[in-house]
Amino acid sequence: MNFIYSDTNKRYHTLDYYYKNIFKTKIIKISLNAGFSCPHLKSGGCIYCSDSGSGEYAGNVFDNLITQFNKGKELMNKKWPNGKYIGYFQARTNTYAPTSILKEKYETILKLEDVVGLSIATRPDCISDECLEYLNELNKKTFLTIELGLQTIHEKTTKLINRGHNLNCFVDMVNKLREKNINVVVHIINGLPYETEEMMLDTVKFLNKLDIQGIKIHMLSVLKNTKLEKLYNEKPFKILTEKEYIEIVCKQLEYLRPEIVIHRIVSGPKIEDLIEPKWLTKRITLFNEIDKYMKEKNIVQGDKLYNFKN
Repeated sequence: MNFIYSDTNKRYHTLDYYYKNIFKTKIIKISLNAGFSCPHLKSGGCIYCSDSGSGEYAGNVFDNLITQFNKGKELMNKKWPNGKYIGYFQARTNTYAPTSILKEKYETILKLEDVVGLSIATRPDCISDECLEYLNELNKKTFLTIELGLQTIHEKTTKLINRGHNLNCFVDMVNKLREKNINVVVHIINGLPYETEEMMLDTVKFLNKLDIQGIKIHMLSVLKNTKLEKLYNEKPFKILTEKEYIEIVCKQLEYLRPEIVIHRIVSGPKIEDLIEPKWLTKRITLFNEIDKYMKEKNIVQGDKLYNFKN
């Protein structure tokens, strides 16, 4: 079976394929830590967040942005000497600052050679009207993607993980961004405490109805020195097995429109901070097992929507 958004053995719409079709060359994302904070820290922050604010593999915050970028580029250039770059503002909430500061940081990276765009990770409750207008301007002159954390559509879980915003807030921001034709990528987490497989599938089914361009699928990581670690120790909850995660992800892919780009399908926490699940350290194996499962079950992205098998 050939999948229309793949030129490899992948049966889902990969980010590499997406970029190659737009830019006709290899695109590399360089993760950056611009030193932003998070407004939600005042109320304790999300219970799974580490001190890095989901920026485990972002640059060193003690280096300036140009140094961070060049260090990343130097590493990637050895493998892809002719590639182009997207600056990925990853750590914490990357729209949580006055617009003047955002402009300074974003445009510092945009001025660098071979940079073709920006990817900005943030929260749906942290894009002001002024910021939105600036993003609109930015979108007209570069390839811009806004990554919004959602994690789950379920209110009970949202409160448990102390997410700090509701589903309506998220949907409202997706609509505002799309009104300005800004690409939106959504982060979700599988295996959140006490969620069932059905709940995880419902999150994806809901997102499929929205005008989003991409998704990042994470497995919940219990990390050292987080509130989630304390919860796990005091009130242990089920951690998905590797097999369960693979099966759930593949089922989720069946409910996503084929044109939605899968920006991430396996998360990669720092090994030294990981408490559970230990199988997350085998990222390459997980990628391969997902491919194998989809082939064995004759699954491609969007199956449940379009019945590609007939």
